[in-house]
Amino acid sequence: MPLPPVTSPAVTLLIADDEEVTRSGLRMLLAAQPGITVVGEAADGVEAVERAQSLRPDVVLMDVRMPRRNGIEATRQLLAETADPPKVVVITTFENDGYVTAALSAGASGFVLKRLPVRQIAEAVRVVAAGEAVLFPAALGRMVAARPLGSAQALPHAALTGREEEVLRLMATGLSNPEIAESLTVSLETVKTHVGNVLTKLGAHNRTHAVVIAYESGLVVPGFAG
Repeated sequence: MPLPPVTSPAVTLLIADDEEVTRSGLRMLLAAQPGITVVGEAADGVEAVERAQSLRPDVVLMDVRMPRRNGIEATRQLLAETADPPKVVVITTFENDGYVTAALSAGASGFVLKRLPVRQIAEAVRVVAAGEAVLFPAALGRMVAARPLGSAQALPHAALTGREEEVLRLMATGLSNPEIAESLTVSLETVKTHVGNVLTKLGAHNRTHAVVIAYESGLVVPGFAG
């Protein structure tokens, strides 16, 4: 008798947004997507941290402009004060929202635009839950370029080997580890080692933060395509 197919558990999701209509709409639409279970909502940054710590979702979909505590500070607090914290995906209305790069620097794993089709937002949630990053290189480049003068930070170029800088540039184009391995004709394990070294040397929370640092330092410029 054949065994039933093995199914992966659904990704649990908390939605944080100060607009009730937006929150309710996202909850209804995302709950209908395969592989996602919405476990709760939060109306501001303070509530987002409290509910995430009590509900223990896999992913928090975090708006950045919220009362009491914005999504940047909520992300920073959640990741700093929570054992085995959830992944955070920033959701925003505008591609040039300067708050997004700050949230990514605080440890968010990626961002999505509210105008995207719900299936793409759902896929972003699944991808981040699996440990990958959600990047829109062109939009991220524009955000960093629009930040105030003097906000850039120096990249410790000497700390990275030539190969590690090459891997970082490919990460900034949005390539996954398998795609980087194929591009460089090396093994996946080699790429994982390089990515780990990059994160450690840059003091980055995750690969998304490393890409933000690469843009801010000028190692990668908006429009870079590999």
